[in-house]
Amino acid sequence: MDDLANNRKLDHLRIIQEDAETDRRAGHFDQLHLRHRALPELDLRQVDPSTVVLGKRLSFPLLISAMTGGDHELLRRINQNLAIAAEATGIALAVGSQRVMFAHPEARASFALRAYAPHTLLFANLGAVQLNYGFTLQHCRDAVAAVGADALYLHLNPLQEAVQPEGDTNFADLAARLGEVATQLEVPLVLKEVGAGISPEDAELALRQGIRYLDVAGADGTSWSRIEHARKTAQGGAPLGLVFQDWGIPTPLALRLLKPYRGQLELFASGGLRTGIDMAKAVILGARLCGLAQPFLRPAMDSADAVIRAIHELRQEFITALFLLGRPTVASLYGDETLLLP
Repeated sequence: MDDLANNRKLDHLRIIQEDAETDRRAGHFDQLHLRHRALPELDLRQVDPSTVVLGKRLSFPLLISAMTGGDHELLRRINQNLAIAAEATGIALAVGSQRVMFAHPEARASFALRAYAPHTLLFANLGAVQLNYGFTLQHCRDAVAAVGADALYLHLNPLQEAVQPEGDTNFADLAARLGEVATQLEVPLVLKEVGAGISPEDAELALRQGIRYLDVAGADGTSWSRIEHARKTAQGGAPLGLVFQDWGIPTPLALRLLKPYRGQLELFASGGLRTGIDMAKAVILGARLCGLAQPFLRPAMDSADAVIRAIHELRQEFITALFLLGRPTVASLYGDETLLLP
């Protein structure tokens, strides 16, 4: 049996832990300054951070973004701890790429999270480019079924594929294949980058194919290019991934570029968000859901309780930001760029 896909998952976790510079956070959200209200005219206890995404009410607009999964005790433990914590705190969760379960059926168990999170908004996840390498609508349906998911992420990662040793780089005519899946899949399809951002040209292609949900996943967080560089260097490869480690559209800029599409697309934001303040800024820029992954990795390796504590901290930060902006609800915050200082 070829263990490449499973070993790659473990390589990714090891490299993230060993190399702090895989987190390329350059502070793009820090460059946005908010209009503080000294008289917010609110009782902090009245702030309601809840929101509805894809028909499910969340305690606040947090998504634990895709991390991992596979046939290994550590990978199973991470996903189970994340699912338990997501259910306990009323937030959303996306699994890592499920491609591994098609090569290793035993890996399917690490993605079977609905039992741990019966009410949570769950996202299944496959690499979009695999539609050019033999994956079909049925693979997408199987991925959704394995998770018990409410929606499917198809992630776009041309940079990661271009720099990794065994990358799948045929992205030709992929939009049409995505459209075929979007029109036939029984749950919503969300297109997601993995750290380089989505441009208006990408949004146009998605709209033409009937896709209505995008996760911009911009540059400013975990660099999969740098991670793949570490894997490639270990095999004696050239430093291509290091050269491109900061490539891409920063998340706040990607949201701003897609502002004209807000009425046609639901935008999610991930890539470089680390605090509840970052989340508030993303919502102001048009994000309905805010994805974070890196801050939850170490807690998830520890316990569900550790993840729950991290989520509670983020929620309190987000509530405090709303209070200091004088906004009692997420709806009153969404898309209001008057809250950003010039």
